[in-house]
Amino acid sequence: MASMVLSDAVRGGAVAREYDKFADMEIIEDTNTADVVRQLAAIDLGHNRCHQITEDAPPDVDPFALVKDELAPLSLEVRAQLEAQHESLTDASQHFFGAGNTREGKRVRPVIVLLMGRATQIAGAPEEVVEANADRQRRLAAITEIIHTASLIHDDVLDAADTRRGGLAVHKKHSNQAAVLSGDFLLARASVALAKLRRTQVVREMAKSLEALVQGELMQLKSSEEERLSLEYYLTKSYCKTASLMAYSCKSAALLSDHALDSDVVIAAEKFGYHFGLAFQVIDDLLDFTESSDTLGKPGLQDMALGLSTAPVLYGIADEPDLRELVERKFSKKGDVPAAYELVMKSNGLQKTKELATFHAQAAVDACCALPEGEARDGLVRLCHLVLSRSS
Repeated sequence: MASMVLSDAVRGGAVAREYDKFADMEIIEDTNTADVVRQLAAIDLGHNRCHQITEDAPPDVDPFALVKDELAPLSLEVRAQLEAQHESLTDASQHFFGAGNTREGKRVRPVIVLLMGRATQIAGAPEEVVEANADRQRRLAAITEIIHTASLIHDDVLDAADTRRGGLAVHKKHSNQAAVLSGDFLLARASVALAKLRRTQVVREMAKSLEALVQGELMQLKSSEEERLSLEYYLTKSYCKTASLMAYSCKSAALLSDHALDSDVVIAAEKFGYHFGLAFQVIDDLLDFTESSDTLGKPGLQDMALGLSTAPVLYGIADEPDLRELVERKFSKKGDVPAAYELVMKSNGLQKTKELATFHAQAAVDACCALPEGEARDGLVRLCHLVLSRSS
């Protein structure tokens, strides 16, 4: 299994060289996402702790079953929004929403939005208000998945990835041009759907998530040797690329329940998305070292093949200093990727990475504990357990 993963990664060396062509681009950067991450990290909700993720049994609920009725029509409804005048654009845009044989994904983002919407309902609110807010939250869940899908399509173009979710990446099935345009089309339709929610603050928050996604790609394309060795830089990039959409969509779900922007509930909702998203990404980076390409639906050790240093490598440097030089040169020489893999596997890098994911999963649980008790909150806590036990 390991040899297959390594050979996939070595073939990715050509991708890394292509990737580096973007490094010298002149890019204008605006919002300082590092400050956003520091502000979120500084908020401590540990005093709310009602569940210990390493000691307590997971709540006996199925988070996906709780929202299955809302989730079931998602792909069909999204495809209806993605009808374009050009047939190939329609096909490319619908690629991850039931078109063809590509897996649709776990729908984790819509699930957390729907559960957060339920968990933040204001007790005693009129039934018609609750129903109207629930409808908006259902539409927000679909919007979040559309934005996520657009980011996957663009990400695969930038990474020159061949596969996604066990099938061909959009740009491999169609072309780079079609993939870029389909990603843009998805974002355009998501923006229209956001406007139709008629909640200005939600539009603002979700717009910030779009900006963070772009900044995450820029951070991945442009990094100094010092930044590639920085765990803080890695976590900020992980926030931008993964956790930001979860954080802003959870925050927006609470806003759609009519909570004030500066309320404890909205803060807890954003904190949940922030920490859950980081735990999710850190485990994803761990799986890049531990699972075969068949399980992941993408080549193993893909990050190092692209010249990227993730938590297992960064933690591994403490035990295996030779990793530092490989990180500094972005695993660019022949044999660097398998050499780095062997060094990481000899170090405590994987154990430290799991501990980092557990820290963020616990912090996400602590944020849940600030919300009212109920099935929805239990579903969110169960998701924190599930993210730590992921195998794909």
